Amino acid sequence: MDMQAAAEDEVQASDDAVDLTNKSVVKATVLLSELGRHRKGITVTELAQAVGMSRPTAFRLLLSLEQTGFVDRVDNRYLLGWQMARLGRLADPYAGAVARIQPIMDEYAAKLNETISFAMVRNKTTYDVIAEASGSRYLNASHLYVGMLYPAHASATGKLLLAELSDDEITATLPEKLESYTAHTITDLKTLLQEIREVRKQGYAVIDDELEEGLFAAAYPVRDGTGGLIGILAVQGPTQRLKSDKLPGAINLLRQAAVEIAKVLA
Repeated sequence: MDMQAAAEDEVQASDDAVDLTNKSVVKATVLLSELGRHRKGITVTELAQAVGMSRPTAFRLLLSLEQTGFVDRVDNRYLLGWQMARLGRLADPYAGAVARIQPIMDEYAAKLNETISFAMVRNKTTYDVIAEASGSRYLNASHLYVGMLYPAHASATGKLLLAELSDDEITATLPEKLESYTAHTITDLKTLLQEIREVRKQGYAVIDDELEEGLFAAAYPVRDGTGGLIGILAVQGPTQRLKSDKLPGAINLLRQAAVEIAKVLA
């Protein structure tokens, strides 16, 4: 009898937890997230259609958000408001994201038995490495990826970011002669463009002794529900370990990890 009562209490507690969720707040955050994709603004009708919400509901929520400064309205087009900008300056941009993805990073680093890192995309050409995890093997105690900057043409993460651009955009961004880091670094822009086209086809990028002698890395994209690139997951290790029949399995694990990370960041 006591066990049944405990089970009923557990179910009731679960129901109460669900009831605590304010659906209007959740819907408002969905609207704010979508507004972040439209820098020039969007009408209430377009916004409602984009998020699968009725127009009256979207309008009511936007009106409340506008009154509190989280949304601005210019010529019947809605944009993120000054309060969003103010809070954004106060917030640590990555603390919450790292807390969510670190368990996934640790799990897949152990499965790969290598070091993995996650970079959050800032814009078309820049990113921040915000998290890393290591398996039982270590490249070197001095290899700390978080906070480091790497050349786009000589890093797997950078190549994947470049692959999001058109060939013309890459040509306008990079010089014809690229900096050399090892004897294997791609220093010719035309050769790099050929490599980037291959990255687009296969869906992932690699470097092979191009940044450091003996270092191999592979990177896989993390995308949101619309296909937009939000981050890049990379595995790094000695060439003799990763450049082998182990690579397809490593790419598959990166793909699985990318799906899980995308879910927790959504």
